[in-house]
Amino acid sequence: MTFGTLAAAPHRTKQEFVYRTLRDAILRCELQPGERLVIDDLARRLNVSIIPVREALQLLQAESLVQVVPHVGTSVTPVSRDSITDVFVVLEGLEISATRLVAERGRASDLALLGGQVEAMEAALAAGDREEWAALNRRFHLTISELPGLDLVKDLTSKVLDRWDRLRRHYFKGVLANRVEQAQREHHEILEAMRARDLTTLQALVRQHNHGALQAYLSYLDASEPVPAPERVVAQDALRTPGSMI
Repeated sequence: MTFGTLAAAPHRTKQEFVYRTLRDAILRCELQPGERLVIDDLARRLNVSIIPVREALQLLQAESLVQVVPHVGTSVTPVSRDSITDVFVVLEGLEISATRLVAERGRASDLALLGGQVEAMEAALAAGDREEWAALNRRFHLTISELPGLDLVKDLTSKVLDRWDRLRRHYFKGVLANRVEQAQREHHEILEAMRARDLTTLQALVRQHNHGALQAYLSYLDASEPVPAPERVVAQDALRTPGSMI
């Protein structure tokens, strides 16, 4: 288990240091979904007392990034079907509003900024650097939320994108690596609709973009889950076991 480079960054308090370090490790999947978090072990690794670790875990629990089970302990919150759906349902609502505001109010320089980001993503794809593409993709969506100048929209979008970043890291090879080309085409379409101030088309494109991503994750999750054997077949197998009365 590692904590990346954030552990070396300056912080105002030990609690903030532990919180930021653990949060970053969870979002980067350095701490894997379902992994147990032992307070004494974390305190030793981060060279702090157990008090800031406890306080940091409480903050992370409030963000649903860790879960505490009585008499069992604390662990990183698993990725579930509901948690995946939650990300894209919230992101869709935020992005429909933000893209509409950019289309209505956006200056030429705002749209040029977004255009440059889409082109940078295109260059990352051409270079085969999908990790860079993913980082630029987050920046593109976050920029859309920042341009209207509404702090709550920006802050909520940033938090939801953090959750998406965790999903894409956890499922990178199974989902995002197979979807980047389609997602990039959709980025071009969304940008053109904002430039044209075509609000009806823009809303439909944003919905399609989020629905497509959600379906990709859910389809991968469904395909990855083991299929339980039918009860009738299991019963027949049991009848054939040695020592059976048949």
